[in-house]
Amino acid sequence: MQLKINRAAIIHAKRAIRKYLRNEFRDQLSQASISVQLCALALLFAIISSAVIILFRLMLLWAEQYTQVHTGTVTELAYDWRTYLPIAGAALIWLVALLGSKRYRRMGIAYVLHRFRHHYGKVPLQSAPGQFFQALIALVTNFSVGREGPAIHLGAVSASVMAEKFKLPDNSVRIMCASGIAAGIAATFNAPLAAVLFVFEVIVREYKIHYFFPIMLSAICGAVSSQLVFGNVHEYAAIDVIHIPLDHYPILLLGGLALGCTAAAFNYSLLKVTAKGQHWPLIYRLAIAASITTVVGLFLPQALGSGDLALHEAVSENPSLFFLIALLIGKMLATIAAIGFGVPGGLIGPLYGIGALVGAILALVSSALFPSIAPYVGLYTVIGMTAMMGVCLSAPLAALVALLEMTNDASIILPAMFVTIPAFLIAYQWFNAESIFLKQLDIMGLSYKVPPMNLGLQQKGVRVLMDKRFVIVTDDGDLLLEVLKRAEGRPVLVRNTDGKIEMLRLEMQSFEDSTTLSRHPMQGLPDSATLDDAYVLLAAKRGGEVFIYRDNIDRIVGVISWSNLQQEIRLGQM
Repeated sequence: MQLKINRAAIIHAKRAIRKYLRNEFRDQLSQASISVQLCALALLFAIISSAVIILFRLMLLWAEQYTQVHTGTVTELAYDWRTYLPIAGAALIWLVALLGSKRYRRMGIAYVLHRFRHHYGKVPLQSAPGQFFQALIALVTNFSVGREGPAIHLGAVSASVMAEKFKLPDNSVRIMCASGIAAGIAATFNAPLAAVLFVFEVIVREYKIHYFFPIMLSAICGAVSSQLVFGNVHEYAAIDVIHIPLDHYPILLLGGLALGCTAAAFNYSLLKVTAKGQHWPLIYRLAIAASITTVVGLFLPQALGSGDLALHEAVSENPSLFFLIALLIGKMLATIAAIGFGVPGGLIGPLYGIGALVGAILALVSSALFPSIAPYVGLYTVIGMTAMMGVCLSAPLAALVALLEMTNDASIILPAMFVTIPAFLIAYQWFNAESIFLKQLDIMGLSYKVPPMNLGLQQKGVRVLMDKRFVIVTDDGDLLLEVLKRAEGRPVLVRNTDGKIEMLRLEMQSFEDSTTLSRHPMQGLPDSATLDDAYVLLAAKRGGEVFIYRDNIDRIVGVISWSNLQQEIRLGQM
């Protein structure tokens, strides 16, 4: 008998410990602070995100062995089946889109930005297959798109879906989404620091210390995964970068002006095409993009693909100036057609190709006037790549670090910074250029901006502020007043005959020295919600309380009042 009692006591104690640890775990994740738990979860989800991206890259590498475009005369290209792959690709992308639901057709970086701001980074799992296969088809069939678009979308989906499966608080889901994006970018480019900076500059757009460590760990995981499968390869390490003397910097300044003008023209054209085709049927947009890509490919096959072929031409020995100019025009046309008309894929790869061509053209023109510049064509190429990405995406620091990591050469830092600053100022102040991703959100009718106070409230979960010392009773009119008196200031909740939760209060009568018992309906929130969700419910009446429940509405775990919420806001800790 004694043994049975002890065993029952042990089981009860274990359950109590598990419950305590589970609640402590959720309480910790609801805080806007650094935690080991958050870092461990980010690392776990980053492994999954990295695996998805590695699978994508392996499939892409296998397919490109058969479909990568080759150079030749127009006559030869006209009889090469690979020239017409964009048309086949457009048809396949359209078929894949038809197989999926219209609700989940939106994809890409702009869509992820919207979900990150307004839905705590929760990207629907149903959008992942469309993004995976459509982007794979677009890249395999030589559209001028990049790999980072699917990497960001798939990384966000993988991490956010896993976070929801673990029932994490919403404020933590957003951090997991950002971490998954960092893992995806790092697994794509083997550039972990650039991935961290890209997430902060483009996705998060603010610096929070409790975001930094999960994102950094995820980026490390993505880079290590890439190195394990593909080796520790620096993508552009073959570019011959030579440290440039200081007396060349005035010429670099002129290069910055030219790059700023080019970036502004590219942004303007791309956004115009995007806005024009936004409401056209998908099949029309894909057909136009495929036709333009095919025509460009007939005359300039080096303009197709992500940007590697254009980069190869830019750094080749003794390139023709007129050929590079023609290739630049073709690459810009192919990229604007593909991205503007909605072909799934990213923008960084094509921007690298365009920037490399602009840099090489500037080097050739300058070397005609100043022959001493000729040995520095490789450096001009890398500087052009840095400036184009930094200006067009409003991410100058991420662009600089990305090229630093992918060339494995620190000599690009000073000249690249020197060129990017005037290019950025020219584009954004003289030509009123806008960030492509944010403008795409406006064109698609998706909001991005969130008021600072609401954004601050979203940083913390409701478990941080909820009062756990509440009393809940059944509806018994004769005992309610007595329960309220004995509650000693604790919130008293009553479940009425309809199963609804109400708050009990003693209110003083204004015309007589007596009190009356009042009941106020309450709304509920899951314990995964944030303080902003509570604020939205209570702000209409600027008073009252909400109850917090776990798993289902019958498991109430806390109460948040308007007064406590206001005090949290006044403390300025958002």
